[in-house]
Parts: sequence; structure tokens; C-alpha cells
Amino acid sequence: MDRPEPEKSDVLPSTALAYLDRNYWDKRFAQEEHYEWFKDYSHFRHIVLQHIKPQSSVVELGCGNSQLCEELYRDGITELTCIDLSPIAVEKMKQRLINKGYKEIKVLEADMLDLPFEDGCFDVVIEKGTMDVLFVDSGDPWNPHPATVEKVMKMLHEIHRVLKPEGIFISITFGQPHFRRRFFSDPEFTWSIEWSTFGETFHYFFYILKKGQRSLESEECREKTHMPSISLYHDELEGEDFLFRTNIDEMES
Repeated sequence: MDRPEPEKSDVLPSTALAYLDRNYWDKRFAQEEHYEWFKDYSHFRHIVLQHIKPQSSVVELGCGNSQLCEELYRDGITELTCIDLSPIAVEKMKQRLINKGYKEIKVLEADMLDLPFEDGCFDVVIEKGTMDVLFVDSGDPWNPHPATVEKVMKMLHEIHRVLKPEGIFISITFGQPHFRRRFFSDPEFTWSIEWSTFGETFHYFFYILKKGQRSLESEECREKTHMPSISLYHDELEGEDFLFRTNIDEMES
């Protein structure tokens, strides 16, 4: 009799709402060693290196088990701090970095809605797919639930607070400009807003928000590349990315 194939770790949720459950992430990180949301570093490295310099102090929000911090380190950006809400993700990331010799990278258990850092202490804040989780149950994307608005604004307020006077916030996301603009352009923030896209058939958005550079000219998002028509091709999306994209498509329909 043929031996059954070993079962694959079941980390794929049945619904995107699972991403709001801390227990889901703890269970997932206990099983899974590595996963990259929204493409790996090679797809947007050319954009990152335009804005992050070797001497920059950088904090990554929601590091999970991504290799983003390792890729930045290999590019000479060594003053790195990673945070995640999951204690399991944090401990596994610490061990992985130690094993690879990246002992300078700090990894902390922390909440991005209440960052444990002093005002104005980072040159760059970067997140990849972390903000998207807050929109999982947002309802109508043109008029999100008040609870979603509150969480997103808390996150942005904390990011703005910990950035140095001319710091940069980088957000890598599915969120289209007409949905993100209302948050990024809130009057309490002093940053300018621009974006690029990367990807082939399907485009991901790479936002660059520069603190202290807001002007009348930057009241509207300035696009650095041609704005694509948004369409969904699952074979171009990697792994679970289609769950986020499908969730957005359903809300827009």
C-alpha cells in the first residue's frame, strides 16, 4: 500500500477575517518559517534604495517571518528594529537573525498602534502588508467603519510621532490611492505623499510619505509612474495575496 504524503502545514485561512485574530498568527508562526506578502524584496529594492540610506535608522512594523530586514541589512542598512505583536514571531525572528549572524538587528514584541519609542527617533518607518490587515473588516472602502478609521489613524499617528522631522514612512500595500488618500492626507500629518507601483500583470503600491514636506502641491497624491488599471490575475499574485485582493474586490463590487 502506498504511503500517504505528509500533510502540509495548514496556515491558509478560510476567510481573510482570520487575519484579525492574534491566536491565528501565533499558531501560524509556530508552524511556518518564512512567508513574503506582496512580493519579495527583489521586486521593489530599486525603489527602497532611493529612500533608505546606509546610515538610516529603520523600524519595520509587523515583521512576522519575512526576510525584509535581512535583505535591508545585506544592502548595508544595519540600524534596524523589527516589531511584531506575536511573541512567537518575535522569538523565532530573534533566533533566526542570531543564527545568521545579524546580531545588530533588534526585534521587539510591540503593538503598532502604541509604539514603545520616543518621539522623533527613526529616519524610516516601513511596513509591508501590515496596514492592510486593519482593512480586512472595514466594510465599504469609500466609507470604512468608524472602528477601522480609528485603528488606521492610531497607526499613522504613531508612525508620524516616531519619525524624525524629515523622516520617511514607506507603505507597501494593495491599498489604492483613492482609498488611502483620506488617511494619509489628514490635516494632523505634515508629510508629502507620492507613490510608485511594482509588479507585472498586477500592480502593488509603494507609498513614500516624507514628514515635514507637506505643501499645497502635495495635498493630492503625486504618482511617479503610470497609474495602471486594476485587475486581478491570481497566477501573478503570490500565495495568499489573492485573499487580500479578493476581499478588496468584493468590497468594491
